[in-house]
Amino acid sequence: MKRRDGEANTAHPEQDAAASGEKDAAASGEKDTTSQPMPKQTTDVDRLVGVRITALRKARGMSQTALGNAVGVTFQQVQKYEKGQNRVGAGRLREIARLLDVPVSAFFEESEPRANAQEDVFGFLSGQGAIELLRAYAQIDDEQMRRDVLALVRSAARLAQVRETAPPRDPA
Repeated sequence: MKRRDGEANTAHPEQDAAASGEKDAAASGEKDTTSQPMPKQTTDVDRLVGVRITALRKARGMSQTALGNAVGVTFQQVQKYEKGQNRVGAGRLREIARLLDVPVSAFFEESEPRANAQEDVFGFLSGQGAIELLRAYAQIDDEQMRRDVLALVRSAARLAQVRETAPPRDPA
């Protein structure tokens, strides 16, 4: 900075020039973008973490509100985490993992590439009705009944596959 008499305040003219440059930029309305960090964009990893939070939360039968209250955020914030719109901080992710009784690594572990995306457990669990189906199955105590239910579901899956690959029927 310069004093009123035009002399520099310091013995370092480069500091004076930098200070007056800051003043000039402020006076001209220009923003000094060098000191302001760019906002961080969410990534595929953030979306993967969100999908896994959703699946694990639903598997525990926990609502977004309950999870949010437990970690100190609103259910809207939990929705943003689950959709991958907002990043989950490390400390908060650790707390979510503790509440869902999983290691933090469960949110990041890469599964082997699969030929069929339906084989991905987390992708499957996010499907409509998947959690309810698993809960109902888990309530069956009789082993033979479990085998029969599994056979029924497998038959339904095969039938659906046949219908998808069969040519359309002629209405005549």
